[in-house]
Amino acid sequence: RRPEPLAAIAAELDALALPFDLTDRSALAAAVDRAAAALGPIDVLVANAGISDSAPLAQIDDAHFDRALAVNLTAPFHLARALAPAMVERGWGRLVFVASNAGLTGYPYVAAYCAAKHGVVGLMRALAAELARTGVTSNAICPGFVDTDMTDASIERIVRTTGRDAAAARAALEKLNPQRRLIEPDEVAHAVRHLVDDAARGVNGQALAIDGGQVMP
Repeated sequence: RRPEPLAAIAAELDALALPFDLTDRSALAAAVDRAAAALGPIDVLVANAGISDSAPLAQIDDAHFDRALAVNLTAPFHLARALAPAMVERGWGRLVFVASNAGLTGYPYVAAYCAAKHGVVGLMRALAAELARTGVTSNAICPGFVDTDMTDASIERIVRTTGRDAAAARAALEKLNPQRRLIEPDEVAHAVRHLVDDAARGVNGQALAIDGGQVMP
């Protein structure tokens, strides 16, 4: 949603940046139309936006829960609904949902996030079954904690709520991964590149965990 960092990345990649709020349905529809007008047919959707807040169940208010579902689940649904029909008409397309291993297991204090990510995995599997004979595949990437700003925010919350220092908080997240590390963003990007390749046309309905073996679905 922030134009400046998007513009910088777009310039680096020679790409088109269209900042908008995914929870604003009219803005989402307008962005899809603008992208199609500028780029032509859209064959690949990578639904990567996400937010994560933490709180015990008793402190999760309606706004917290609704926000988690709006960004993490409802927006990917609207994007898929907007783009998949034209992919089906052309006989080729890729839907890749960046979920989380929180969509494969449960974590304490993130009930809304886990619910949303489980929903994304369910959405992906439903679309995989529905579109299997159309040339469109649907898959999900399910990373553990990735070394990104979102994880930095999780570390800050741990520091704030537990009194541990940042190094100890980071180590606690690294320990969740049997490889004792955070996943790197390029590992997620590599998996996405694989799934959108035509050679991956037989990979459909899969939730690929990238977490060093933490969750083995």
